[in-house]
Amino acid sequence: MKIKICLYLVIVLLITSCDILRLSKFEVISWTPGEGYFSDPENIVVSLDFSNEPDKISVERNFSLTADGNRVRGIFFWNGKTMTFNPLTPLEKNNDYIINLSADAHDIKGLSMDETFYQEFTTRPGKERPILLSWYPQMYEKINDPRTQIILSFSIPVPLETLYDNVSFNPSMSGSWHLEDNGKKAIFTPVEPWTQLKQYEIRFSTSLTDNNRMNPGNDFISVFTTGTDHEKPFLVNARKISNNGSVIDLLPDNGFSGAALLPVENHEWEKDDRFLLTFSKPVNDLSVRNFLSAEGAPGLVMETSADFNKEFIFRFENIPEYESRFVFRIKPGIKDSAGNETKDEYIYRIFANGKYSKPPELAGLRMQMEPGNNTDPHYFFTCKDSLLEIIPIKEEYFPSGESRQTWIELYFNTAEGADINPLSLMELFRMETSNNVISFSPQKIECTNFFVSEPHPGWENFIRLEISGNITNSTNYGIIYFIVNSGLEDNFGNKNEKTQRIPVIK
Repeated sequence: MKIKICLYLVIVLLITSCDILRLSKFEVISWTPGEGYFSDPENIVVSLDFSNEPDKISVERNFSLTADGNRVRGIFFWNGKTMTFNPLTPLEKNNDYIINLSADAHDIKGLSMDETFYQEFTTRPGKERPILLSWYPQMYEKINDPRTQIILSFSIPVPLETLYDNVSFNPSMSGSWHLEDNGKKAIFTPVEPWTQLKQYEIRFSTSLTDNNRMNPGNDFISVFTTGTDHEKPFLVNARKISNNGSVIDLLPDNGFSGAALLPVENHEWEKDDRFLLTFSKPVNDLSVRNFLSAEGAPGLVMETSADFNKEFIFRFENIPEYESRFVFRIKPGIKDSAGNETKDEYIYRIFANGKYSKPPELAGLRMQMEPGNNTDPHYFFTCKDSLLEIIPIKEEYFPSGESRQTWIELYFNTAEGADINPLSLMELFRMETSNNVISFSPQKIECTNFFVSEPHPGWENFIRLEISGNITNSTNYGIIYFIVNSGLEDNFGNKNEKTQRIPVIK
């Protein structure tokens, strides 16, 4: 009987002990920061709350915090049953973090955890992997254009840095990347042409990541080959572009033509016309610069910016002299992207005689010779090209030493539709004499309200301006020069850079 009682007591004690152990299970009852996404890594607090008083050394030995597989180093702080882990450096954005506490961790009584504590949180806004949707050139494609761009289209945006760091070419090729389509399309432009008859590999690995540092999950490789291009470029045409935007074909000089064996010449080149070249295929701008010249004209300035282009526009750095003749010469050797060169020489002869570019030119003058005689007035008229004429200055109308009011009309041959700038003329006109023959003090200039309403007969198509002032005569004889100094300008901006003069004899 005693044996049965003792056995019963042992069984009761065993059952009671198991219940005590089960009720005191060692485990993590709460933790921070919790699952999910956290936008501000620097403010994240990593902590574990335990059900029993933990053995600190055991917990610290079996605890780890990893960021994308890399262990985070830090310092432990304890407050009762709560452990706080402070990283030595702040947590970072775009990382996936894992908290791991091995089941070997135990409390101060030696009771171990039933299972490993494993939790995740992230500072990465999204977990969508970048997927390569398409690429060009495609696998085993053959390209003929040595300037072909490489295009990679992703499902989500990728940063430029990852392209430079992780996309490679074999054989190596230098170039620049840029992004389009909000960062989803990556375009590579080579700095030099792809070598002809060559096989190239495009390659990137899972080290390529998007803006959230997510990788594609697998490597990528594609192969393309370069073909051959033996077609030589040639000049399709040369044209001039007028200031109003009109485009006119220029005639090439292919030798002498016509019965008189005269060279082909293109007339009416205006001061602000530009030169347009069009080739059969894109050619290198540097070779165009090197093999194009404007003989007998100011230097050319290329307005086209692309390295390879079919069309190139040039302007002169200075205005060609009016009625000058010059030659555009395009020599052989202009290269396309495959290294093919033009084989012909092209010549375009130009005559810079545009009707809107003619600088104002002094043609003649008319002068009042009998001030105060309104009944039968007499005028003196002479042309610039006339031989020295005698100006009939009479003592009765221009007494020696006395100032007399009179006027001088100046006639100008100008560009079609142009007018003389009167202020420019007033500043530049003067009279010079030998032997102090006469002096003139200009006072006023008229463009419309002339003393004589009708122009000199036969000179109706010239521009005239009237300068009034005082003349003081003398008893001396000599040559009088009516002078317009260099710089006379019309309202089109045409300027005569030469000093113009009409000499007469008194």
